[in-house]
Amino acid sequence: MTSIPFDALACPLDHSPLMRSDGAWRCEHGHSFDIARQGYVHLLPVQKKRSLDPGDSKPMVAARRRFLEAGYYAGIAEAVSQRAMAALNPMITSGNTVPAVLDAGCGEGYYLRHLNAAAGELPLSMIGVDISKWAVLSAAKREKACCWVVGSNANLPVLPASLDLILCLFGFPSYGEFARVLKPGGRILQVDAGADHLKELREIIYPELKPPRERDSGAPEGFEERASSTLRSTAVLGGQYPIADLLAMTPHLYRGSAEGLERAATLSTLTVTVDVVIREFERQLDRV
Repeated sequence: MTSIPFDALACPLDHSPLMRSDGAWRCEHGHSFDIARQGYVHLLPVQKKRSLDPGDSKPMVAARRRFLEAGYYAGIAEAVSQRAMAALNPMITSGNTVPAVLDAGCGEGYYLRHLNAAAGELPLSMIGVDISKWAVLSAAKREKACCWVVGSNANLPVLPASLDLILCLFGFPSYGEFARVLKPGGRILQVDAGADHLKELREIIYPELKPPRERDSGAPEGFEERASSTLRSTAVLGGQYPIADLLAMTPHLYRGSAEGLERAATLSTLTVTVDVVIREFERQLDRV
């Protein structure tokens, strides 16, 4: 495996380059950020936090890890890795650069680990960013070939024009920031829930389902849409624990009715539809 951690980090306080030295990342203006013993770095300033412990909680991260490791979303990971490698292979084979990939909202690192495995001996430089310290801690424990950072998509601690590909899976895209940190011609691979995603679970926990929101058919400013596809499958959740984990890793746990959550807790099996939309955007050359 020839993947290497991404190192084009920017100081979250003054945006100058960070250099790694003596167990910390430091900028020329004296700001210093310690590297945790697990290998990650916290680059989310206190003044940028909206709560004391933003993002997914420790139990939510544990639930997501168990659910994903059980393989229920393996088809999504495979499809994303295939699309990512198709975009990155021309750069790798040219031999001029090691492509840099960022997972924006990386969670516990499942999709970035899958991409790393798909790359095999091909070189990649990878970074995962998430606002949850519990998610980043879990990711750093599992994979040492990536740079793991506690940070925000709204203020990515990354130098301008330093990335070739951004993954944003079930996350919160910040297209202005993505345009800033992507090289011209760089790509975004974005995965969003489709209209029928987890429909069977939602039918149980909500009194009625809201009509699906219409998807924006246009590309974000500064980008051109290169491809769009839908991935559909079914997942059979056998036992109360996978069902509980799926609920715990989604906002539905907090939005569902009390009666609906009680009904879900009594289930011994549930078959759900996995329905996602995968879109690929390319950063245009005239973006400044």
